[in-house]
Amino acid sequence: MVNNKNRKRVLILCTGNVARSQMAEGLLRHLAGDRFEVFSAGLLPSYVRANAITVMNELGIDISHHRSKSLNEFLETPFDYVITVCDHISEHCPIFPGPARRIHWSIKDPVAPGGEAAQLEAFRFARDDLKSRIQEFVAHESGTHASGVLSNQQ
Repeated sequence: MVNNKNRKRVLILCTGNVARSQMAEGLLRHLAGDRFEVFSAGLLPSYVRANAITVMNELGIDISHHRSKSLNEFLETPFDYVITVCDHISEHCPIFPGPARRIHWSIKDPVAPGGEAAQLEAFRFARDDLKSRIQEFVAHESGTHASGVLSNQQ
């Protein structure tokens, strides 16, 4: 395992820190925890959604121990990357100390009307979108990806 001092620090933000940022934190830690120190937070933290835990378990990633955190906990913490995963937080994201590179991914909110099956599908869609973007991010950071497209501005 790489020494913590050598790992890049990443903060992933969404409005509530209940679904998208929690899944992204779990995915990045699972895929490249040896290279990145990963945190997530939100403007209005409350609890981690059960459907987020369920769809992450489908990939063998356990986020049941995660807790929803306020971005205020991290305002004085320097990060190498601050990744916003919803448009609302991107518009209201504060400035973080240090060299933080801002990346924005517009991920559709999986919390939507509908029955349990529709909800799970929405969470799977968000999870898979995040997984694809995180794999690209990790590949780009390790120099193995050609396109370098890390953000969308939808």
